[in-house]
Amino acid sequence: MQLTHYNTHFNKRKFPITLVCDNVTNAPNIGSLFRIADAFGIEKLILCGEQITIGRKITKTSRATEKVVDYEINKSASKVINDLKTKGYQIISLEITSESKPIHTVLFSTEKPIALVIGDENFGVSESILNISDAIIHIDMFGQNSSMNVVQATNIALYEITKQFL
Repeated sequence: MQLTHYNTHFNKRKFPITLVCDNVTNAPNIGSLFRIADAFGIEKLILCGEQITIGRKITKTSRATEKVVDYEINKSASKVINDLKTKGYQIISLEITSESKPIHTVLFSTEKPIALVIGDENFGVSESILNISDAIIHIDMFGQNSSMNVVQATNIALYEITKQFL
């Protein structure tokens, strides 16, 4: 029998992970990020950029998870990251760079909270944030394309990170 929202028995849990979105602006992507923030039990979702508002296009995709996920909207991702770093967060950026490490090879510390930074749909995580990141991780890809949708990449990253907390 296929289970529904009403008869699954997953253990509810929160992980010390804050998802910081560096100028992710596509409404369906933001709505999907609310859904995975809820699904993976992250502490907080921080949307950074100019003119981000929670409107109908976001709520259509989020399927009401914007009502249960702790979130905030902030203009400056760099300021948010600097604040989290001073609070003792590990800053982990999800980006393909010459220095990034494949996510499946990284052992994440479960001793300190994590700020996972994801980037703009076209330009990725900004250089200023990459420069202050404690680690830069990427997802190995085997096809022709060198990148994937920010939501799909975030799903994979949150799965890999949260399973280390179990």
